[in-house]
Order: sequence, then structure tokens, then C-alpha cells
Amino acid sequence: MKTLYIDCSMGAAGDMLSAALLELVPDRETILARLNSRGIPGVTFSAEKSVKCGITGTHMTVTVDGVEEDEHMHDCCHEHHHHEHDHHHEHEHDHPHGGGEHEHEHEHEHEHHHDHEHGHHHHSGLHDIEHIVYDHLKLPTEVALNVMAVYHEIAEAESHVHGVPVDQIHFHEVGTMDAVADITAVCLLMHTLKPDEVVVSPIHVGAGQVKCAHGILPVPAPATAYILKDIPTYGGSIQGELCTPTGAALLKHFATRFGAQPLMRTTAIGYGMGKKDFPQANCVRVMLGEKENLSPAASSETTTDSSSVTTASDSAGDSSSVNNTIVELSCNVDDMTGEAIGFAMERLFEAGANEVFTVPCGMKKSRPGVLITVLCKAEDKEKMIGLLFAHTTTIGIREALFERYVLDRKTETIETSMGPVRKKISTGYGVTRMKYEHDDLARIAKEQNISLSEAMLRVHLEEK
Repeated sequence: MKTLYIDCSMGAAGDMLSAALLELVPDRETILARLNSRGIPGVTFSAEKSVKCGITGTHMTVTVDGVEEDEHMHDCCHEHHHHEHDHHHEHEHDHPHGGGEHEHEHEHEHEHHHDHEHGHHHHSGLHDIEHIVYDHLKLPTEVALNVMAVYHEIAEAESHVHGVPVDQIHFHEVGTMDAVADITAVCLLMHTLKPDEVVVSPIHVGAGQVKCAHGILPVPAPATAYILKDIPTYGGSIQGELCTPTGAALLKHFATRFGAQPLMRTTAIGYGMGKKDFPQANCVRVMLGEKENLSPAASSETTTDSSSVTTASDSAGDSSSVNNTIVELSCNVDDMTGEAIGFAMERLFEAGANEVFTVPCGMKKSRPGVLITVLCKAEDKEKMIGLLFAHTTTIGIREALFERYVLDRKTETIETSMGPVRKKISTGYGVTRMKYEHDDLARIAKEQNISLSEAMLRVHLEEK
């Protein structure tokens, strides 16, 4: 699976995201030329090398009529008269203008130059932005829809923060073109890369306060905080706004899920640089590669016809050193029959749970109860929660996120005089473990009228 991982340990902004993605494509000049030919009024894209803390990356510059907006005037203070980060929230539109490219647009953010305080310029409303995107830009339909989806995401946040209807949100003229450019760049690059999955790390939002046209506001800015609801974020010792509304909207729009970097074979790495200097490199890092299956019971379990024992050194895909994130869901019940609990467990397993188990427990009023625990992948969490509520009597479910370490597993088939027997082999951390498939041993024991242990011994002797 082609996977894009976005490391937001220093937040995210539209220009940083576009610069990082640009580093992943082989022919960057062609992409820049393509961006400059989109027909965005007065806008010019350029990319230059930038070094932060000894790391070389790319900084994307967008100029509108030859002027680059001030990066430090973020869109933290948009309102119905001059927001700089477009605020529109709808993930799609049925305007059929444009060609056939699709990607979720993200607004630019490290340029935080929305018109936080440019009240002397013209302002554009949401319909004006739609007119520009759908009627004037030479964009495939899907790309245009994504651009507007991000605008709507930001507009909804600004509408909520300022308490005004979305249709009263307006954007500063220069800031509007700059934002359209950043979002369009990310959308076109995502379309070019076409990842099957986008995994985003927990987002570092910064700390302290930020000065805007309307005064001093806490970090993250209100619009950013609204957009990042239900998304894992954290603060830190770095003072300042690291994640802007545009960056937040882009990440939210494109992310398949949020979490740690998955097991993947990286083929390309990109660094998108911000303008400010901090004690740590001010950049967004992106990694493109092929995702490996972390589940020991899934496709990582392969079958061969070899009768030889595989050692840890034979396994090319040793995942033992990789952290495997897993979700644990649990609930207590004291009014279900054993049959009902068993049925619920069957449904959970059928839906893809990694493990389901029960533990006797004492509950209130001295009632004996059962603790039901489900282990599943993060992407299956909502499905498992729904099944627990549907098939148990619980009214509350606890959730915990764990990192686990797993051994590589593979299955070999050995031929014996009693028929084929599958052998499971686990390797990693310098150990090798082997186990014959129980169902195969049970079949031999029944056919030969011997005990299970005798069947295991005979298979072992024949294998030697």
C-alpha cells in the first residue's frame, strides 16, 4: 500500500506542506511550471533551498503581484471582515468546472499572511472564492472540489469562533490569492503522488500566545483549535504558533488517520521549511513508501512448501524492532449470559478484531461480572465500538492506546507419511520459536488413533 507519512513535530503550515511534498516528486521544475500555469491571478510560485539546524530542505514562496505576505500575521484573527485563511467548510461542491484531478486541498499555512490586519484592501467572500476556483483556475474538477473543501473547513471554524454565519466570512484580497495558491499547490501535489493512505503524526501546536489584528490570543489560535477537535495534538516548550488554521485544515482533510509512523519501506523523503528559526528544525517532514503489514495473523504470515526451519537471519522482513500501535477497548457487564457473550465475541472476531477475551471480575453490589476486552487496529476502532454497544449490555466503553512489539511470523508446510503438517515459525529479538498447527496434529491423532503428544513426536521425528 502506497503510504504517505507526515511528521508534524514542528506543526504544519500550507507552504511547509507544499514544499515538503514538492521534494517527493522527481521533476520539481515541471511541477512548479504547472503550478504557475494554473491561472491564479497575480500569483507566482518559486522554491528555494533552506537550511534549518543543519538540515537542508525546500521553502516555497508565493508572491501576489510581486509581494510576499508577512508570514507572521496568521489567520488567528479572522472575522467576517478580513480573514486571511479562507473560511469555508464543505467538503465538496458540484461545480463541474475543471478537469479530473482530485486531492483534498489544504490551505497554506506557514505563510500565515492572511489579512490579519490589512483592512485597506479589498475582501472576497466565499462565493468570490468559488468563482475564482471553479471558473478561472485551470484545475481538474476533483482538485477544485478539494480546494473548496479546505476553504469550507476553515470558514466553518471562523464562523464558530466569531459567531457569524459562514456567508459573512470575507477574505483579504492578497491573502485570498496567497491562500488559494498554497491550497492548490498541496492539492495538485497530492494528486501527483496519489498515496493510498495518509498517516499524520500527533500535531505539535506550539505554546504561549500569538499577536493578531484583534489582540493577543492563546496558542493554538481559536480557529486552529476548532479545526483540530478530535485530532491528537500536544504543546511544548517552543513559544509560538506552530500549526496554523490552513495547515490544520489541510491535514484534517487529507489524513486517513492520525498516529505513529507505520511499518513502511520508505522510497522518498521531503522537508518543507518554515521561515522562523527555533532550537529545533522548523520543518514538516514527509515520507513516501510502501506500507508493510504489521499483523502477525494477516499477510505477514506466508506459506511455503519448504521443509526447512527458518531462522531469524533468514527472515528478510524482521518486524520485531518495530512498534506496533494497537487499540484496547474494554467494558464490564454483569447481566449477560455466557451464550450472549460468546455470540458478541464471535461477531467481533468476524469484524476483524485482533483478539477478544474475557476475565471474571467483581462489580458493584457484590455482583460477579465479566470484563470484555477487544484488541484491534486503530482504523477498526469505531466499528468495534459499534459492535460492543450492539451486542453487549454495556453503556460505556474504555479506550487505551498501546505500543506492542511483535515477532515476525511465517508458516511452512512439511510433508510427512501422515499427510501435510503446517508449522508456524516466529522470529525476532534473537529468538526463534516453532509450533505445529494444532488442527493438523489433531487430524493425525484421530486418524492414527494416538494421543496428541504422540502425533507431535512422530511429526517431529519425521521432519528430522
